[in-house]
Amino acid sequence: DKVYFKTHIKKMRDAIDKHAADRGTYPDSLDELVTRGYLRQVPEDPLTGRRDSWQMLPPRPDSAVQGRVADVRSGAAGRGQDGQLYSSW
Repeated sequence: DKVYFKTHIKKMRDAIDKHAADRGTYPDSLDELVTRGYLRQVPEDPLTGRRDSWQMLPPRPDSAVQGRVADVRSGAAGRGQDGQLYSSW
């Protein structure tokens, strides 16, 4: 369900943004968000049923903030009912 998925991804994106605001860098991994207390655990990707399938996206080349994980997307293949690729959500 797209709403359930968006809730999970919003929590992760918020944690990434808080990490960047607090520490001045993006995290190097999703596990770092757990280790530093920004997430209790890496949430399961509802589309794959796995915690290790998230695609981690680096910061844009023109970003002033460094680090490895500036955003996340689902690692699921395929399209949702709206025709959009899962990886674009």
